[in-house]
Amino acid sequence: MKEMIGYCGYNCHLCAARSDDPVIRQKMVDGWKKILGHENYTAENVRCDGCKSNGRVADKKCRARPCAKEKGVEYCAHCDEFPCDKIKYLISSREGMLIWLFPKTSSITEEEYNLCLRQFESMPNLLRILASAGKIPSWTVKSSKQSKK
Repeated sequence: MKEMIGYCGYNCHLCAARSDDPVIRQKMVDGWKKILGHENYTAENVRCDGCKSNGRVADKKCRARPCAKEKGVEYCAHCDEFPCDKIKYLISSREGMLIWLFPKTSSITEEEYNLCLRQFESMPNLLRILASAGKIPSWTVKSSKQSKK
């Protein structure tokens, strides 16, 4: 599967909202309700082609996407105002999500995590984007990769 990174750093290519299978999308929606408390998503209205597409998007209330499009930046991390209030709540890591969402994550299965949260692991992408743009030292990306070992 081709990597598809959203403006905010999310891993759109990993998101179950892109699946053609409504059963997979429903499992994701059920997980979002259980873990994140989202009430307004259904297997049908969550269908998404990725935020950089001109097609369907799952989060119609996202403030980062229209801002990035208006400013003409490839990623929010390229913006001079990064990190702004439109993206701050979208910056996440696996560890941060598991802790921030605790105790709801205390019984999460690996399948639920992979269907519902894995796509939100934006921190590694944002660090890589910032380093490649020369906004942070390149050693920070190496350091974050080594800490995962």
